[in-house]
Amino acid sequence: MTDTDRHGHAMSHTGQQALTHYENALGALLLFRGEVADESRAVLDASPHSVMGNVLAAYLGLLGTEEKDAAAAHDAFVRYQKSCPAGETARERMHLAAATAWFAGDLRRAGALLGEITVAYPRDVLALAAGHQIDFFTGDAARLRDRVGGALSAWPEGDPQYGQVLGMYAFGLEETGHYSRAQQTALAAVERDPRDVWGIHAVVHTYEMQGQFAEGIRYLDARTDDWAAGNYLNVHNWWHYCLYALEAGDTRRVLEIYDAVLHNDQSQGLAMELLDASALLWRLLLADHDAGPRWAALADAWAARRDTPYYAFNDVHAVMAYVGADRIADAERLVRDREAWLADARPDVTNHAMTEHVGLPVCRALIAYGQRRYGQVVEALAPVRYRLDDFGGSHAQRDAIQKTLLEAALRAGRTDTARTLVSERINLRPVCPYNWLAQARLADRLGRAAEAAAARVRAEEQASSGAAALRG
Repeated sequence: MTDTDRHGHAMSHTGQQALTHYENALGALLLFRGEVADESRAVLDASPHSVMGNVLAAYLGLLGTEEKDAAAAHDAFVRYQKSCPAGETARERMHLAAATAWFAGDLRRAGALLGEITVAYPRDVLALAAGHQIDFFTGDAARLRDRVGGALSAWPEGDPQYGQVLGMYAFGLEETGHYSRAQQTALAAVERDPRDVWGIHAVVHTYEMQGQFAEGIRYLDARTDDWAAGNYLNVHNWWHYCLYALEAGDTRRVLEIYDAVLHNDQSQGLAMELLDASALLWRLLLADHDAGPRWAALADAWAARRDTPYYAFNDVHAVMAYVGADRIADAERLVRDREAWLADARPDVTNHAMTEHVGLPVCRALIAYGQRRYGQVVEALAPVRYRLDDFGGSHAQRDAIQKTLLEAALRAGRTDTARTLVSERINLRPVCPYNWLAQARLADRLGRAAEAAAARVRAEEQASSGAAALRG
């Protein structure tokens, strides 16, 4: 008799001991806890031929966007497929196909297959969580929302994991602009489980996108014990805290957090953490704040990885570090390497289009910015600014590129472009000191002293609320 998971899905070649570890692993996965790795290994120690145990191990090797981890997971997956006994279920065969597509670099095919699983089996936690992350990696905001929203009605509210599903849905709502609904949903998710760091992450995104950075600071401060350590998302949520502090004008606090958490001598050099470090220092560079020796250390960390073409979003953040450290030759070398790869890469590899249409244009623009060729930055970024979501990440993350375009337009004297960009930003997010300071600089350039002064007053008034929150 085939055992089933707690949602009633058949688990081929998986005994009761392995099944317990599998459920523990899924719980840890939803909470971004490190125990997921140990529990995943325990599944296969107990039942080496468990289909879902091997699928779980495959997905864990892919979720970190670490090419070396993915290669090791792929080798193990291939060995399993050669030796696995027959008898897997239709659901498990779809998972195997999704993992195979993902290993081949076709994230969109993998995401579509996982979506089919979710339609047929809406309480398949692993399909839902892995598909949700693929939607994030590919910047597909509508699917990020609807993949989870389409499954939600099949989940009883009394299910112990219902809150984590709500947290995922909240992030999809936020990325599609439903900020009030997203905030309400995310807060409800965290109320169910204070350790739900993805739900907390969704809350802080809603504060960020609505300019509620003082509220965000207070929210994170009140829940520090729940999110600030002991999970895979703590560095990223500290990065969000730094975005709030930047709006409040507290650069000192930003650098303190950077040194303590984002990147230091004890950092492991993981891509997901290095890109947060790059994105934060790049924002400081755009504001002409000196980051001292931090750029050099960060560039060294990226160089030590020796990344080959794998995920364009990571490449862009590596180039930020090289440019910030004035290692233009390294940045240009990365660009040449990706250009050469495109000549041979298969079009069905998702990263091919990401690199060609977004990654390389952005990398070239970052290099031009570092060389103060601001007009060329505008020419490179303006055509792709509505396509940035194609290479993944969130609106908050991609805003570093949008700000680069605006800064370049201001510095190049492209006042019509700058006016348009500032107007877009202020009308979308009227509570944002950065936006009003940009308006002031534009007014200065146009000789409108009174308008510039008024914009600076407005920026100062908005920043003061965040500064007060940081003081406690």
